Parts: sequence; C-alpha cells; structure tokens
Amino acid sequence: MVTISGVFIMLAGFMMIYKSEWLLRNFGRIGFFEKHLGTAGGSRLGYKIIGILVVAVGFMMFSGMISGFMEWVLSPLINLGKGGSIE
Repeated sequence: MVTISGVFIMLAGFMMIYKSEWLLRNFGRIGFFEKHLGTAGGSRLGYKIIGILVVAVGFMMFSGMISGFMEWVLSPLINLGKGGSIE
C-alpha cells in the first residue's frame, strides 16, 4: 500500500512541476517566494521546488526509505529523550 501511495505522490509532485503556471493562476502568488526567489518567476519556481520535494518524498515512500529518512531527521529529538546530552 505504501508503494502505491508513493507512486501517486510522485505523480502529484510531477504535476506540480509540469503545471506550475496553472497553479499560479488558480492559487496565486506566494509572497515568500516572490521576495526571495525573484520578481516575476519566484512563485513559479517556488511551486516547482515544492513539486520536487513532493516527488522526493514519494520516491522514498515507493522505495521503502521513508522510515530510515524520518529516523535520521528526527534522531536529535529522539535521542534527547533517552538521556542524551546537549553539548
């Protein structure tokens, strides 16, 4: 089931990359991306960056790497509760 979900998430991310103009017309500009990524194409690039991240998460779900990745990302918080020290 996770592999099927991963494929659908990858397809959704691909559509975000492919149809960034449609997303811009229907959902509007994103102020953060307009400010930090350029004047005219900032939101389009922002939608594409989000799409690439969605594809990456979908691929990790499809290949079964998502649990290891989440353990790696959350390991500082997980180890903090087991008596780990902050130095």
